[in-house]
Amino acid sequence: MSPRASSDLDPKIAARLKRDPNGLVPAIAQQYDTGEVLMLGWMDDEALHRTLTTGRCTYWSRSRQEYWVKGESSGHQQWVKSVALDCDADAVLVKVDQVGAACHTGDRTCWDADALPAVVGERPDGAS
Repeated sequence: MSPRASSDLDPKIAARLKRDPNGLVPAIAQQYDTGEVLMLGWMDDEALHRTLTTGRCTYWSRSRQEYWVKGESSGHQQWVKSVALDCDADAVLVKVDQVGAACHTGDRTCWDADALPAVVGERPDGAS
C-alpha cells in the first residue's frame, strides 16, 4: 500500500504542496500554548485533509504503510488547534493540544532523549 493518489483535500491547498517522491510532506506537531516541539510525522494529501476536517492529527505511517490517527491506540491524542504551511509549502506545522506522550517511546517529545553536543552561538551586540 502507498499513500492515496486521490483525496478530498481542497485543490487549492493540494496545488501548493511540494511533496517528496513518495507524495509526502513532513508535519511538525507543536504544543499550541507552550511552543514545545513534540514530534515529526508524515502526511500525504489525504492525511492532511483528515487533519484539517476532523480536529485530530492523521499521519501516514511509512513503516506500517497505513494512516494512523495520533492516540487512537495509545490514548496520547493530538487535538488540532491550527495548521499552517511553511513559506515553500513543503512542510506542515500543526499546533496541537497534546494529551500524554507524543513520542512512541513514551517521552513527552521525540527530542527529549538524544541532545547532541553543540557549540552555543551568541548574537553580536546590536544585531536584530
